[in-house]
Amino acid sequence: MSHAFDAVVVGAGPNGLAAAVVLARAGLRVQLLERDDTIGGGTRTKELTLPGFRHDVCSAVHPMAMASGFFRRWGLEQRVDMIVPEVSYGHPLDGGRAGVAHRDLERTVEGLGRDGATWRRMFSRLVDIEAELSQFTLSPILQLPRHPQTVVEFGLRILHQGGPWWDAGLRTEEARALLAGVMAHAIRPMPSLSAGAAGLALAVHGHGYGWAVPRGGSQVIADALADDLRAHGGVIETGVDVTSLRQLDARVKLLDVTPRQLIAIAGDEMPAGYRRRLERFRYGGGASKVDFALSGPVPWAAEELLRTPTVHLGGTRADIARAEHDVARGVHPAEPFVLAVQPGVVDDSRAPAGQHSLWTYAHVPNGSTVDMTEAITRQIERFAPGFRDLVLASSARSADELEAYDPNYVGGDIASGAPSLKQLIVRPVLSTDPWRTAVPGTYLASSSVPPGPSVHGMGGAYAAQSALRHEFGIDHLPRLGPDGGSDS
Repeated sequence: MSHAFDAVVVGAGPNGLAAAVVLARAGLRVQLLERDDTIGGGTRTKELTLPGFRHDVCSAVHPMAMASGFFRRWGLEQRVDMIVPEVSYGHPLDGGRAGVAHRDLERTVEGLGRDGATWRRMFSRLVDIEAELSQFTLSPILQLPRHPQTVVEFGLRILHQGGPWWDAGLRTEEARALLAGVMAHAIRPMPSLSAGAAGLALAVHGHGYGWAVPRGGSQVIADALADDLRAHGGVIETGVDVTSLRQLDARVKLLDVTPRQLIAIAGDEMPAGYRRRLERFRYGGGASKVDFALSGPVPWAAEELLRTPTVHLGGTRADIARAEHDVARGVHPAEPFVLAVQPGVVDDSRAPAGQHSLWTYAHVPNGSTVDMTEAITRQIERFAPGFRDLVLASSARSADELEAYDPNYVGGDIASGAPSLKQLIVRPVLSTDPWRTAVPGTYLASSSVPPGPSVHGMGGAYAAQSALRHEFGIDHLPRLGPDGGSDS
């Protein structure tokens, strides 16, 4: 049967774009369809508050993109100006105190005082083997590790930080909170093994590849991928809402969607047994996002925070753990965990001269309809007195509005599926090839498949590799580096 395209990819988020690039680089005729009027998904940048203020709609800081095997092969840093700050992230506490994670491990150790030696023991070896660690954490969990010793060393630290004894060895509130802040990115109860794994990996990258901010906003990553796709014959169409596989005229279909949308799109073409397995897939806690246009920089009481784009707000480790448990129980925390990004610290293109854009989100129960503007403002004001006076405008999206913006964020779950320990293995089903679905010629290429959430493109790249192998007999990954160069 003749088709207009060899492969069609549904969804132009980072995973969909990565999948399309791999397929096009392999010589296939590729069509990429996007329901929105612009590409990017989790990497869009728009003026959400006032003219001249550019806000990342979803992801803003990209440690996992810097660590991604796909992006490193593709040459992300050669194509996009990725600004790597000297201070990866910070965590304020009451009284003008703060824990600060410098990219330089030894500067972090020095700043943590009596916990410095413990921090060094925890991270020095993992930073040394960062490349091997990234290869493991961004690989299918059922795949045999290339470096078993890396798994052992990482696993021991996860056990240490993932159980009720997680405070053992860290004596200061600054060090405990600094680590809790990165662990909270998982939107999971704390302590837990899944939160520990996520936090430790992010912390390692904070001392290694870095927590990069793209100059001009995350949209530039999506635009660079799209440019590469078109350069290799790919076709992109926006404003196309795919509701059935019958709309797709291609030999192979790759969908950057979650299991819930896959079930709806596949309809009666999906075997009943596979459908039941997908229906067991669970979604996690939500995010409620607020963007601010500011007349000046955030007036942090702890001056060290004026030098880092990323700030974790929530108080002590115990405070954050309590807030995350509330979210898991379906309760809005009185003092929620807030992730704040002030890109203007390193990128002056985000706002008019002297002014700043501020990106924030708070963790909330899945499906929340609450506007968190006031709660987030209170948390920032707590650690930056006078913040309210700088706000020129704000734009809010509740968790349910995030889903309306992007159906992959079910109930505001920006991870496209709870990253629990079970669902890091069964994602979305237990399989050595989870990207290949039970619907012939159809593949899942999203954050709902391994290696899971974040902007790294690996879910899409793995799905494309699986499709190339099973449908076209192509066993090798095509060259992805910029023309005239080689894959790194």
